[in-house]
Amino acid sequence: MKNGTVKNITKKLLSDNWYRLDKYFFEYHREDGAWEKQEREVYDCGDAAAILLIHKERASVILTQQFRMPAYQNGVAKGMLVEVCAGLLDGDTPEDCIRKEVLEETGYKITEVKKVFESFMVPGTVMQKVHFFIGFVEDAMRVNEGGGAADETENIEVLEFPFSSAYDMIATGEIVDGKSIMLLQHLKIQHLSGNL
Repeated sequence: MKNGTVKNITKKLLSDNWYRLDKYFFEYHREDGAWEKQEREVYDCGDAAAILLIHKERASVILTQQFRMPAYQNGVAKGMLVEVCAGLLDGDTPEDCIRKEVLEETGYKITEVKKVFESFMVPGTVMQKVHFFIGFVEDAMRVNEGGGAADETENIEVLEFPFSSAYDMIATGEIVDGKSIMLLQHLKIQHLSGNL
């Protein structure tokens, strides 16, 4: 598929309260050769990193659960989502960010992480790119209880499930977070192909 081009891009700031919301005005070069004026709102909350923590000895995965207001507003009971560990880069490299988030959220001090892919989760409206990792943990790496950064009003519960149970939670609707589904499916594919 041939990619169109854009010109005459301007933007108007709509909100800069928590993160940035801009309205973009531009002309898009269509396949038929015509230039079409378009408008799009783009939310920029910064790039992020996410990781699936694997406890090989127990054939389990370490997940988190916390309240998410958007999920609550869209029908998730009590707004509680089961998720992989994740966070915004905030100027860090993806690798440094995810190691810091793992320690804050789960209490595991992890040094080695493996990047497996990148993804735009909501490319129609959100600028954010997510860097996806897997990492292996063992009991000796647990240096505190986790639970999230005290200054970020995070109330994170650390969960551990056998991998097979966590994977089944996608089908039952107990895991509905996109990044978590993608990483669990990645692990399933790698396990079946013998690459893990």
